[in-house]
Amino acid sequence: MSGVPTGRDSFGSRFGVIAATAGSAIGLGNIWRFPYVVGENGGGAFLIIYLAFVVAIGLPVMMSEFIIGRSSQRNAFGAFKKLAPGKPWFVVGLMGVTAAFMIMAFYTAVAGWTLEYIYLSFVNGFEGKSAAELSSMFDQFRSGSMRPLIWFFVFMGLTALIIVSGVKNGIEKYTKILMPVLVLILIVLCVRSVTLQGAGGGLSFLFKPDFSKITAKTILEALGQAFFSLSIGMGTLITYSSYIQKKENLGSTALSVAFADTMIAILAGVAIFPAVFAFGIEPGSGEGLVYITLPNIFQQMAGGYFFSVLFFLLLGVAALTSTISVLEVIVAYFVEELNMNRKKATWAATISVSVLGFMCALSWAGMKDVKLFGKNVFELLDFTSANILLPLGGLLIVLFVGWYLGNKRTKAELSNDGELKVSYFKPFMLVVKFIAPIAIALVFLQQIGLLGF
Repeated sequence: MSGVPTGRDSFGSRFGVIAATAGSAIGLGNIWRFPYVVGENGGGAFLIIYLAFVVAIGLPVMMSEFIIGRSSQRNAFGAFKKLAPGKPWFVVGLMGVTAAFMIMAFYTAVAGWTLEYIYLSFVNGFEGKSAAELSSMFDQFRSGSMRPLIWFFVFMGLTALIIVSGVKNGIEKYTKILMPVLVLILIVLCVRSVTLQGAGGGLSFLFKPDFSKITAKTILEALGQAFFSLSIGMGTLITYSSYIQKKENLGSTALSVAFADTMIAILAGVAIFPAVFAFGIEPGSGEGLVYITLPNIFQQMAGGYFFSVLFFLLLGVAALTSTISVLEVIVAYFVEELNMNRKKATWAATISVSVLGFMCALSWAGMKDVKLFGKNVFELLDFTSANILLPLGGLLIVLFVGWYLGNKRTKAELSNDGELKVSYFKPFMLVVKFIAPIAIALVFLQQIGLLGF
């Protein structure tokens, strides 16, 4: 074994485990992508399908990562080396660490944008601007200034400062503060949004089932959203679960994390879409919704200054709980496989990610002409990680648990060596061995364009 330090750090409480792991899963995608995808794909009908997939497939895959992490008590790479010595399964862990590098680089660039908008909210920078002016402002910020790069380094440094303090005194301590803050801000925004005149249209957009919009592509979208929203396949769940104490119930922990992740995504929709409809604005997707549509709404809303500040703080917190988890994947690898102490590993990871991140932050500015396969650096890393590394990683993880670890070792981990009753074990293994691999393979084929939906 590589030099794994004795007295390995771990989470100190059940709430700490759930706050940190849910924080890993809850990110910018929950706040802007999920509500819009629901609305565009049949509202409540899509939501029902999505929730079914979270329970039927997302949860078993998440539990598979938990089993690998806690049974090995190693980083994403070292876990496979310990559980399958001398076998090539370690490649799965290597894919997770590689994905973490890529995701950390482009995701922190986006997280930096939230800092710019927190600043603009505080100085009332949206006041009196039309939608066209807000759109131009975002484009100029991203393509015509060095500010994206500056904010990238600020966010990267903030993440590193939390990671360098360790698991219990860093990750757990701060996510136990950040996650309740995130929920509180969301609830305040929801209350304000649903009390606006004309808010009912937004709630209908989100929750009223429209089964006529459900197609094979929609079903795969729901499956893909369930898969990606839980942070599956990128090494974070294996790494975090390696810090879970042996007395914890992995099944109920996974259920709590999935519930928290889904509730945050739904609350985000309730916070955003009633306001969008109340002001009669066409809901845009992705960054257009967050950085153009919503600032336009805030300045028309009574108390808009206050709610604008709150919303962009919410985005910043959601981004931070995610960057913490992704950087920890790389740091744990450096500590346990390269025999570094945590401080050196954190700064080595931060500097190496920053090289890639530098190019991502300037992908619409100084490096806009650097392209591969028609994509800038940011788009290339985003596409490669989300469409190739994560689904392949997830597929190999369930195959590993279902077919390599097998029933005996898997049941021992889920039942805490026979102390807990795992009445769900047979259906769990059925999903992990057969259903999840097929489902993930379909998502993968659709993502890379080989399924013609």
